[in-house]
Amino acid sequence: MSKEWISGSEGKNLKFKRETLLNYGMNRWGLNKAHSVGPTSELIRKCAPTSFKDWDDFYFKNAEQKKKNGAKITREYIRDLGQKLYVKLAEVVQSELDAIEEEECIDYAYNLVLNRTYEGYKSEIDTIYGQLESVLGVKIQPAPDEWDRSCNVDFFIQVNDKYIGLQIKPISSGQSLNQYQWIKMHEVNHEKFRKKFGGQVFFIYSVKSGKKKKIYNVEVIEEIIKEVERLQAT
Repeated sequence: MSKEWISGSEGKNLKFKRETLLNYGMNRWGLNKAHSVGPTSELIRKCAPTSFKDWDDFYFKNAEQKKKNGAKITREYIRDLGQKLYVKLAEVVQSELDAIEEEECIDYAYNLVLNRTYEGYKSEIDTIYGQLESVLGVKIQPAPDEWDRSCNVDFFIQVNDKYIGLQIKPISSGQSLNQYQWIKMHEVNHEKFRKKFGGQVFFIYSVKSGKKKKIYNVEVIEEIIKEVERLQAT
């Protein structure tokens, strides 16, 4: 019998017409988590199947819920899981849908577009490069992937037609910092950057202070300011 909720039937990875809703329910109630269906990623690597049947057989032979006294996974258990999902969607989600009001949707849209964008912006400003932008009074931009790969540069500052490179290194609070080690490790690539773009590359070491990050080697700020002034004068 044809199942109208399935769109297409090629292979075993079927596409479901209401997949977004089904996926929401599975994730919301953790029905697809390891404590419910076992560590599937770990199991399939252990199985290394050459066909779907290999995997199907291996899974039902070996899978157990990843929790204390976890039950063995059977085909009946997967069926029960689907029935549980149906109850959650048909009863809980339907009840929530019936309770939603138009004004609630309007408030949510405003909060998502305005409030959360603002909070995201504030969070960005609180990052290391945001702090640097505020102190230096210059625009700091993410480096292109090519610069990251070839020159080990995370961010850059443009001064006229030249560039200063910045590499941010998180360190643990209280960690003994051997700056020379990092400088030596990347000196070839950073020298390549200097010759090509005219500016020095500076390491900024960051540490967590509570929930926020702060610059560990604050003396680098003065060094960057002097490099900006040098490039402005050339």
